[in-house]
Amino acid sequence: MTAPSTFGLSSEARNLHWLLTNLVEEVPGIQSVAVVSSDGLLLLSSDPGRNAAARQALEGRPTGPRGSSADLAAVVSGIGSLTVGAARLMEFGGVKHTMVAMDEGTLFVMSISDGSLLGVHGSADCDMSVVAYHMALFVGRAGHVLTPELRSELRRSLEDESTGGAR
Repeated sequence: MTAPSTFGLSSEARNLHWLLTNLVEEVPGIQSVAVVSSDGLLLLSSDPGRNAAARQALEGRPTGPRGSSADLAAVVSGIGSLTVGAARLMEFGGVKHTMVAMDEGTLFVMSISDGSLLGVHGSADCDMSVVAYHMALFVGRAGHVLTPELRSELRRSLEDESTGGAR
């Protein structure tokens, strides 16, 4: 994994980057992670797109607009929106987490706070209970610090990173 630069970020933003890096590096089977705001914007990512783009090109697979980070964020946002709508329709309260098991992998989506979401793409052989447990730890640690100001700072840092620092 290529860690994004945390130079110039607040201690809260650096802590969230550290938590995300730790989640990816310490939990077997996690391939990529994205934190998405309530309006669907990518806030934080394990950013596998940088390393995966070359690998995907060799395998003949499309890499997407910004690699798999943007793709994962879009899917997480869409699933989050769909499940919130379903929960409202069924009148069962808020959505806590969603899991989509596929032949070649698993997608986990967990609510963080005020509509923000944590999305994890896991390999087919990942231990789903271990991934869900560590996601819950991340959510518990991140939820109280993910303020509107911090979300704005994270979004700006991603924009700066994608433009090479130019605005």
